[in-house]
Parts: sequence; C-alpha cells; structure tokens
Amino acid sequence: MMGPAHSLSGAAAWLGVGAAAAAAGHGMPWPVLLSGALICAGAALAPDLDHKAATISRAFGPLSRWLCEIVDKLSYAVYKATRKQGDPRRSGGHRTLTHTWVWAVMIGGGASVLAITGGRWAVLAILFAHLVLAIEGLLWRATRGASADVLVWLLAATSSWILAGVLDKPGNGSDWLFTAPGQEYLWLGLPIVLGALVHDIGDALTVSGCPILWPIPVGRKRWYPLGPPKAMRFRAGSWVELKVLMPVFMVLGGVGCAAALNVI
Repeated sequence: MMGPAHSLSGAAAWLGVGAAAAAAGHGMPWPVLLSGALICAGAALAPDLDHKAATISRAFGPLSRWLCEIVDKLSYAVYKATRKQGDPRRSGGHRTLTHTWVWAVMIGGGASVLAITGGRWAVLAILFAHLVLAIEGLLWRATRGASADVLVWLLAATSSWILAGVLDKPGNGSDWLFTAPGQEYLWLGLPIVLGALVHDIGDALTVSGCPILWPIPVGRKRWYPLGPPKAMRFRAGSWVELKVLMPVFMVLGGVGCAAALNVI
C-alpha cells in the first residue's frame, strides 16, 4: 500500500478500537481517541523504515534517511541469519523484520516504557514523531518539498504540545485503561502496535504479501509472505487501493468515531 492508505487505515483502526472500548464499558475520553488516531495513523507508516524511498525516509530530513539505511541493513542481516531453505535470496531488507508482529510489539512496548519512565518530554517526543508521520501520510500531496517539511514539523510540534497539555488534565485520559499510580500514558504503546500491524495487514493484501508471522515457520519458509489468494491481491497504488479501500477506510473511521463518542 501507499502512504495515504496506510495512514487512513491506521486512524480507522484506532477509531474502531474506540468504538469497541465504549461498547465494553471502557470508553475513551475524546483526547485519547484523537491522540490515538493520530498516533496510529503515523505508526501505520513506520514499518517502511526499511525502505529508502518511503514517506518516512523523507519525514525528518537527513536523520530519517540515515535511520532508514541502518534499519534496511539490520533487517537484511536478520533475514540472512534466519532464512530457511525455502526463503528466496534477496538484496535488501524491505518487508522483512519491520513487517513482523515481533517488531510491532517491540516498538509499541518500548514506547510504553519510554512514556511512563521519561515523563512529559518523552510523551511529547512520541506525539511529535507520530504526528509528523500522520500529517505526511494523510496530507501526502501537500507536504512535498523542504519548505513544506518545516511547516509539517512546526504543526506537529504545536499540536503535540497542545495535546499533551489536554491529556495531562484530570479526566482527559492520561491514565486511560491503566489506572494504577505510575502507569499514566502506558496506553500510548497500543496505537503504535496497532498501526504497525495494520500496515502489515495492508501490505499482505498486495502482490508481494507480508511476512507478519516471522519467526514462526510455515513449511520450508520462515519468512512466509502471508496474504489472501493471489487472485485477490492488488498492486500498491492501484485503483483498488485508491477507489475502493481508501473510501472504505474513511467510512469505517467515521462510523467508529461516532460509536466511540456515543453519537450512534
């Protein structure tokens, strides 16, 4: 999938979680619903950190390009070290390590630990990084160019500061779902895990599939490209993605938001 579809699917997924949480009696305060949707939209781009041409590689200037090169090499090294006889030889690490459930849990868990141990600045950093990605993904065509990058960073920084201030107020959700002392913002890892998994599922629908299950072997492959029957798959950027899936994500997100806020 392309960046906009990934981000839309991430936001829709978190709004769906909000609807499910409301039905289960653990409704999200609106700041959690909004912040989580934006974080999830950004996190749904993050697995492409192994791809030098992906949206995330441009999101933070030279820093993200350098990080993409490092992650690509790391992913390729892990692939070579763990591949089985049935896994094909390859020349890069795209759609390997960062496209697995292990990576999703590791990144989300790390974010939760950082949030509860690093204080306000850690929360701001998590919000800022994911809001930059969310803006890049959701406003894809409007965020091209160096001058646009600066505006995106300023918008993300301002929004992060405002959201963190709102969330800090009593009853606004800093302790949503995890209410014990010292567990404020522990939930921040959840939309990150969800966003990464939604990205993987989206990629699994495309021609190449996605090795979500690694390191669990399937037959002679440890990096089995999970996906539907090949006749049901599509190419990234095709009309199926643009004309069918993206409108569906918008509708599902709207319904989920309304249900989460008890409007319907």
